[in-house]
Amino acid sequence: MSKTAPKDFEDYARRFPAPVARLLGKMRLTVRKAAPQAAEKISYGIPAFTQNGMLVWFAGFKKHIGFYPGAGAILVFKSELSGYKSAKGSVQFPLDKPLPLALVSRMVKFRVKQNLSRKKK
Repeated sequence: MSKTAPKDFEDYARRFPAPVARLLGKMRLTVRKAAPQAAEKISYGIPAFTQNGMLVWFAGFKKHIGFYPGAGAILVFKSELSGYKSAKGSVQFPLDKPLPLALVSRMVKFRVKQNLSRKKK
C-alpha cells in the first residue's frame, strides 16, 4: 500500500491485487445503484459515499472487504450479518466468499432513509 492518501476510487483500487480491486468495484457499483444521489469521496483514506451526511465506507484488506454502514445498520441487519465477523459499526466480507451485494444494497438504502429522517428533524 502506498503511504500517500488516494485521490479517488481508481487510485485506491489500483493499490490492490486485481481480484480485490474487482470486488471493490462491485461494492462501489452496488452502493451507487442503491444510492444514485450520493456523492463519492475518499474519507479516512478509503472510499465513502455521502448523502445528507455520511452514508457508508468500504475498504480492501488482505483477507476481507470491510463495510462500514454505522452502528444502526449493523443492528437492524444483525440476523442477516450473523455469518460474518462484525463490530459495532462494521462488517467483514471474506474474500473467499461471494459478496452479499443484495444485502449491501438494502443496508445502503436503509442508511439513505436514516440520513433523510435525521435531516428532517
